[in-house]
Amino acid sequence: MPQPMPDAHDLVADFVISDAFKGPPVPAAVLIALVKRDQGYTVLYTERATTLRRHSGQVAFPGGRIDPEDQDAAYAALREANEEVALDPRDASVLGFMPYYFTGTNYFITPVVAMVDPRGPFMPNPREVDRVFEVPLETLIDDKSYGTYRIRHQGKEHTSWQIDYDGHMIWGITANLTRRFRDSVLTGEVAL
Repeated sequence: MPQPMPDAHDLVADFVISDAFKGPPVPAAVLIALVKRDQGYTVLYTERATTLRRHSGQVAFPGGRIDPEDQDAAYAALREANEEVALDPRDASVLGFMPYYFTGTNYFITPVVAMVDPRGPFMPNPREVDRVFEVPLETLIDDKSYGTYRIRHQGKEHTSWQIDYDGHMIWGITANLTRRFRDSVLTGEVAL
């Protein structure tokens, strides 16, 4: 089961963007998909459409808001993955949930980890996703794959993990969640 959402007053964001907190945190879910391939497992990423108003062109896991009609975070993550990249939910087996991640844009994210054995190709929905790509698990396990991304916001420097893979720069929330996944699940320090 995923962690329950704590009281909003107890949440600490990765870094605060001053105009983001105009209401209660927005529940969201992302899918960390371990994709079974002939050459080994990969992890699925998307490059968000450049036409989107927020986070356009950035690398992300499939996912989004948890809608009121969604049964739970896993259902929401799989629904979003289906909408964004045509991942058939029947091809996924949910393994568990990582600890929540609270963002500076007021999203309360539940990372959902699933094994995926796709029967067909992933196809980007052009309204939401420009590209779909996969990173080999061995690359994400290797500590040398991670660098530091620096950004200045309102006079303060903030850092996140950064992964450069095949022309894709993964940084911010997605890189931080990838590193958490690596540290807690892939290297065996913490089990799901």
